Amino acid sequence: MPLEKSAGAVIFTRQHFPEKLSEQKQHTKNGAGFKKENGKIFYLLLHCPTGSRTKKDFWDFSKGHIKKTEEDLETAKREVFEETGLEDIKFVEGFKEEIKYFFKAQGKTIFKTVVFYLAETKEKNVKISFEHIGFKWLPYEGALEQLTFNNAKEILKKADDFLSGKSI
Repeated sequence: MPLEKSAGAVIFTRQHFPEKLSEQKQHTKNGAGFKKENGKIFYLLLHCPTGSRTKKDFWDFSKGHIKKTEEDLETAKREVFEETGLEDIKFVEGFKEEIKYFFKAQGKTIFKTVVFYLAETKEKNVKISFEHIGFKWLPYEGALEQLTFNNAKEILKKADDFLSGKSI
């Protein structure tokens, strides 16, 4: 059975605005759906199109295949840059989660593992790659609802618990 290994990141940002700007304002450039809320955490989700491996489009985190010469963390950083244009990311020490699943492609069943890291950015301007059709910055509740797959929702729950100081 073919095996695929990937790495990715749950990207988040914390909003900090001067007092007079803390009231909610909607910013929808490039479909971002970004509401300004002082001190609140927003997660970056990517809209993936229907393709050869998926029957319908879906929402997920940035991730991609690990090259033979790379470590997991290097792959996560490279994939985040390639898929979002974000360079200024800081990985949060102590968070590393793995998911495993099967999928079918070209008549074969493939076993896939994906390791996820947690990374913070202060950048807001996302430049999605050709691999995606959109993105959103969403608060936890919105991101949880928007994510397509249950294993991605579990990763988000663990990341949010980690950031809020709850034990995983």
